[in-house]
Amino acid sequence: MKAKFVRELNKIVKMHSKQVAEEQRARKAIEEKRKVVEEAKKLLLEYRTLILIDSSNLPSRYLTFLRKKLEGVGVVKLFKNNLLYIAMKELGMANVDEFAKFLQQQNIAVFINANPFEAKLLLDKIVMPWKATPGEKIEHEIVVPSMKTDVKPGPMMSLFSKLKIPIQVRDGVIWIAKESVVARPGDTVTPELSSLFEKLGIEPKFVRASIKAAYERGVVISGDKLVLDIDAYRKDFAEAISNAINIASEIVVPDPIVVKTSLFKAYSRALRLAAESGLITKETVAIVFSSAISKAYALAQLLASKSPELAQQLQVSVVQTQTEVQQAQQPQKVEEKEEKKEGVSEEQLAEGLSALFG
Repeated sequence: MKAKFVRELNKIVKMHSKQVAEEQRARKAIEEKRKVVEEAKKLLLEYRTLILIDSSNLPSRYLTFLRKKLEGVGVVKLFKNNLLYIAMKELGMANVDEFAKFLQQQNIAVFINANPFEAKLLLDKIVMPWKATPGEKIEHEIVVPSMKTDVKPGPMMSLFSKLKIPIQVRDGVIWIAKESVVARPGDTVTPELSSLFEKLGIEPKFVRASIKAAYERGVVISGDKLVLDIDAYRKDFAEAISNAINIASEIVVPDPIVVKTSLFKAYSRALRLAAESGLITKETVAIVFSSAISKAYALAQLLASKSPELAQQLQVSVVQTQTEVQQAQQPQKVEEKEEKKEGVSEEQLAEGLSALFG
C-alpha cells in the first residue's frame, strides 16, 4: 500500500514538473517573440522603407551575401511573418492589412533609408554567382580564359575536346591553351557543361532578389510596380526639355539658350518667307532656286504621266536645269572670287526657268 502511494506521488510530481517545464518553455518562447517584435518595431521606426524579398528559391548563403553587400546601407533580417505583422499593427502603421497579403511563405525583410524605387535599383545590382544544373538556361556569355587547371589528364581530355576547348598537358595537369567561349545566352546547360563548370569552379548563374512588395510610410507597392525603364524615362525627359525650350522660344523667354533658339527660328522663318515671295538675296537664292526646281520637277512628272513624248522632252529639260543649278551652286575657285559675285543672278534664274519650260 505504501509502495503504491509512493509511485502515485512520484507520478504526480513528474507530471507537475513536466507542466512547470512546459510553462517555462512557453513563457520563454513568448519572451523571445516579444523581443523579436520589439526589434522589428525599432527597425520600422528607424528606417524609411521595408522591402520584402521572396526567399523560397534562394540559396541559404544568399542571406549572408546580401547582408555583406548592404552593410552600412540597410539591415537584412529574417522575421516570422506573424511577428512582423504584429509589430506593424502595434505601431499603428497604415495599410498593414494590405501589406499582410504579401506576408506569405518565406521572406527576407530589408530595412533601408531610400525610397522603394531607389531600393529596387540597388538590389538589382546585387547579384550572387551560383552553380548551374543541367537543363537550366545560360543568361550570359561564358568565357574560359587561357589558364592552368588542377585537372589531371585522362577522361576529362575528351570532354575538353568535345566542347572545342584547345588544351595542352604540362606539369602533369591540363592547361587551357586559348581563351574559348563555352556557352552563350540562351544555351541550355548540358551534363558536359555542368561537369566542366564544376571542375573549373565556374558559377555561371546569377542569383538576384525577387521583391514581393515595398512598404513606405503607409504606401504599399507590389514588386512588379517597382520595375523602372530608365532608358524610356531618359527619352521622355529629353523630349520634355525639348518641348519646353520650343514653347519658351516661341514667347522669347529671356534665357540665353531660349533666346538663341528664338533668333534661329526667326532667321529661318524670314528666309522661308523671303524665298516664298521670290526675293533674291545672297541668303535666299539657293532656297528660291531649289524650291522652283522641286515644284517644276513635280509638275513635269504630272505632265509626263499624260504624254510619253512630252515626258521625254521634259526629262531632258529637267536634267539640263539640274546640271545648271549644281554648277551655279559650286564654290568658286580662289582666283575667281575677286572677279565673280557669289550666288546666282536673276539672269541665271531666268535662263534656268526658260530652259525648263521651253
